[in-house]
Amino acid sequence: MGAAARRWLLIAIPYLWLLIFFLVPFFLVFKISFSQTNIAIPPYLPVFEWTDGFAVWMEKLRQLSLDNYLWLTEDPLYLNAYLSSLKIAFVSTVLALAIGYPLAYGMARAPAHWRPLLVMLVILPFWTSFLIRVYAWIGILRREGLLNQFLQWLGVIDQPLTIINTDIAVYIGIVYSYLPFMVLPLYAALERMDESLIEAAQDLGCTRLAAFWKITFPLSLPGIVAGCMLVFIPAVGEFVIPDLLGGSDTLMIGRTLWVEFFSNRDWPVASAVATLLLLILVVPIVIFQYYQARTREADTR
Repeated sequence: MGAAARRWLLIAIPYLWLLIFFLVPFFLVFKISFSQTNIAIPPYLPVFEWTDGFAVWMEKLRQLSLDNYLWLTEDPLYLNAYLSSLKIAFVSTVLALAIGYPLAYGMARAPAHWRPLLVMLVILPFWTSFLIRVYAWIGILRREGLLNQFLQWLGVIDQPLTIINTDIAVYIGIVYSYLPFMVLPLYAALERMDESLIEAAQDLGCTRLAAFWKITFPLSLPGIVAGCMLVFIPAVGEFVIPDLLGGSDTLMIGRTLWVEFFSNRDWPVASAVATLLLLILVVPIVIFQYYQARTREADTR
């Protein structure tokens, strides 16, 4: 195999992976979103059949109905679920950044022989099942849980706090679960930064704080963006954490999807909800990557 063939093979493998595990499932969900609910197995009337010819497909394509997508605009439940999910994901991402940045900064500035141990401690929670870790927070946050007992022992509170089954519990669960995804990209960006830049800035009259905001923070922006995306994107569609730690008033699109799929068995509407959620998440990423590429081109000129 020649060098050119090997290069094409290396390029084709990730695209083939995306085709099989992303585009094909998305196409199936997108196709179902134009169907109609039916009391059968599966619980929808297929719009396109694989056995139909090209002419039949084109005729059905002209007759496609957007009823499921229009339904999402008429029922305020879905709009509120989208907005609530975006709010919870945004606040959780900000909290994860506020906690994760000092952690990553401390890891990057620690002695070199301590850094592997610190990285291992960050990824240590991944060695335990995600579901078990969320269940553990139920024992910590409930009224008779460890947190309330500890606060009462300190004398901070007289009566147990109601934390479980609230949005606060959801924030705690999301920040705890996705904090490593924030810390690791930040650590990677900060660890490879040249510390001599800080020394040069201080020699030129900058204070330590001024040098941080003028040099360290701008150079760590790629890690900040990567960490925020790794936390925000899965947090928007989170289901397990709001279902176990949140209350009945905690409205997130992941729970709405589960109800539509498994309780209401309305697969077409649920598929429309999933399609719109994907567009909400993908479009900003594509726009960001476009402007980032434009910025890199401008810098190289």
